[in-house]
Amino acid sequence: MNLKDILHDVQLVEVKGTKNREVTGIQIDSRQIQSGDIFVAIRGTQSDGHQFIPMAIEKGSGTVICEQFPKTFNEDVTYVRVENTEKIVGLLATRFYGNPTRKLKLVGVTGTNGKTTIATLLYEMFRKLGYKCGLCSTVCNYVDGEPYPTSQTTPDPITLNKLLGEMADKGCEYAFMEVSSHAICQHRIGGLHFTGGIFTNLTRDHLDYHKTFENYRDAKKAFFDQLTPDAFAITNADDKNGMVMVQNCKAEIKTYSQQRLADFHTNILDMTFQGMELVVNGTEVHIPLVGKFNVSNILAIYGAAMMLGQSSQEVLTVLSALHSVSGRFEALQSPKGYTAIVDYAHTPDALVNVLCTIHDVLRGKGHILTVCGCGGNRDKGKRPQMAFEAAKLSDRVILTSDNPRFEEPEDILKDMLAGIQPDQKNKVVTIVERAQAIQTACFMASAGDVILVAGKGHENYQDVKGVKHHFDDKEILCEIFKKELS
Repeated sequence: MNLKDILHDVQLVEVKGTKNREVTGIQIDSRQIQSGDIFVAIRGTQSDGHQFIPMAIEKGSGTVICEQFPKTFNEDVTYVRVENTEKIVGLLATRFYGNPTRKLKLVGVTGTNGKTTIATLLYEMFRKLGYKCGLCSTVCNYVDGEPYPTSQTTPDPITLNKLLGEMADKGCEYAFMEVSSHAICQHRIGGLHFTGGIFTNLTRDHLDYHKTFENYRDAKKAFFDQLTPDAFAITNADDKNGMVMVQNCKAEIKTYSQQRLADFHTNILDMTFQGMELVVNGTEVHIPLVGKFNVSNILAIYGAAMMLGQSSQEVLTVLSALHSVSGRFEALQSPKGYTAIVDYAHTPDALVNVLCTIHDVLRGKGHILTVCGCGGNRDKGKRPQMAFEAAKLSDRVILTSDNPRFEEPEDILKDMLAGIQPDQKNKVVTIVERAQAIQTACFMASAGDVILVAGKGHENYQDVKGVKHHFDDKEILCEIFKKELS
């Protein structure tokens, strides 16, 4: 592709060299440069890409896009200076990969909780409806059924556009994507055209990055501000920030709610650990998911399908056959008669939702034992809140290690213990080793009880001092269940 076509209508400050040259790729990581690639120098949180311009040129980059020219120039290289490289890299990437979101319908899901479930179940549902689809999620990316591993909720703009380009090339009609607040702030979704956007809810999270809740809220809102008039926006009317999200939105706005009048609404008739009986927009249906938070997820999924022109009856039929996403309220049955639930809940609100759901199903007929921790090098303010909510809504709590990263697990647990009230202390213990904590909970549980193992969900590793060690909550539980049989 020619450089002048990629730079068409882009606000440039200065150019040294010719814009009439062929481009073979685009990179923000100088280590990935191949001959003929564009190198975009971005000032990141960990390093400044401008430091790596010489390395990129040495590896064969013919075009450098930057905010500040280097002190020396190579006459064989085109240098392009712009105001903000981070803001334009998404636009450059989407042009290089042929504007894939103009060839398929992209729906973005944002909010604190529920993004993975909604995006994944939309992907699975539309495939069952007979469409070729793509998925970009925390758990895994898929291109029409083919898995692509992921390390971020929303990839960098180049990886993202390459993935969307492959979806379009393979004939995908729809793509469903989690949109993180980091991705919005860092312009990773720049240049993409969204057919629709879904807002789930907003609670405290990522304040280590955003600093204030207001900044976090405004990052989410910016996604809806950018939707075009031909798009749709579906928002959760039960969340106090639901209507705030769409205040300046130009798209067609729809609401969903369990509590008030809305475009998409429902009543819960019955709930067990195997599923729920619901009435969705007047039609009764069994859904093999559990919890009021999942009722909201189902309404968002149903609403998006309606806005994408699907049949209500067909959608509800498919939804009745879908199962929970990996690590999202996954119930495992012990030979001893207790239930173990693995869930990704890693915020106070998510933990409350899951524990309230367990209470709704148990109705006082069993005990709840919660195993949870908090991640290192992340928002410390939520640690005492997590511990407080766990103790408030559980009969026994075991605080343990999550992903300590570069912090000492004991320090994280100390922060959590600060949230435990005097009358809660007799029900709380700390066990640093996560496997031992899970084993202890299983030993303590009796038939009819429920163990909640919270915080990691689908993750199959523990991040310790920069090294990811294999660790899977479900595997640990299954090993314990095997021993219970012997």
